[in-house]
Amino acid sequence: MTGVTQEVFKHIRRIEIATTRLADDIMVGAYHSAFKGRGMEFEEVRDYVPGDDVRTIDWNVTARMNDPHIKTYREERELTVMLVVDISASSRFGTGNQTKGELIAEIAAVLAFSAIKNNDKVGLLLFSEDIEEYLPPKKGLRHVLRVIRDLLVFNPKKQGSNLKSALNFLGKVQRKKCVCFLISDFILELCPHEIAVTAKRHDLISICVADDVEHHLPKIGLASLRDLETGEIRIVDTSSFKVMSEVEKNFDGRVAKVKNLMTKTGSGYVFLKTNESYAEPLRQFFSMRRVKY
Repeated sequence: MTGVTQEVFKHIRRIEIATTRLADDIMVGAYHSAFKGRGMEFEEVRDYVPGDDVRTIDWNVTARMNDPHIKTYREERELTVMLVVDISASSRFGTGNQTKGELIAEIAAVLAFSAIKNNDKVGLLLFSEDIEEYLPPKKGLRHVLRVIRDLLVFNPKKQGSNLKSALNFLGKVQRKKCVCFLISDFILELCPHEIAVTAKRHDLISICVADDVEHHLPKIGLASLRDLETGEIRIVDTSSFKVMSEVEKNFDGRVAKVKNLMTKTGSGYVFLKTNESYAEPLRQFFSMRRVKY
């Protein structure tokens, strides 16, 4: 890949190997079952054989040929998958083996590989306070590797998040119905109207990513904490039960607010942490979700 350092290339290669294997092992079947095509398209008329559904008999052809014939259909399978990814500064936070942004890149890679293995198109929309990058939906391995590269190395111009702007932009560039994965830590201002409009037009699935320390601060006494998006610094007493309770309460409230909004608008919702495996929660979600197509 041009413009990529050896270190980044190795990182991309590791993600490609790991996520391709995961997509092959557990995701493709669940993905295919979860996302049907746009409808059924007429394929041909053929002779009736015992066991065929009598409701598919083509009575006009049957009358002309004096033998029973049925209509057969095939699913219009090809879909468009849009990865709408929050790359604001808060995604660079992480206390374990990976940051939230690195986890997001892996999740997006699994989804992208699952999509192309089902012959679907994949597009990418990166946003912060502005629209940082848009890659129109395409098929193929080369395109997916470009998606993964940009998720790993793209340097956003802005620090914050503007979800409203991102969803409005998606509505302009993606007129036809698509499967939209909105991947973010959701440390941003929610926009109920735009989310509802997007969920009505597309099959919207929100994936909320978090780091465990955002929920449970380690007890290390006084700590200096900096907001990656605003630059604001606060001194926090992590040994204080009141402070710790407030942190947990705020985290739980934020996550619940996102989940409730997605449920209300009929959107899918998955919650993942950087210190936990994402494979099984994703597989379970795809296996259990209601088919909207």
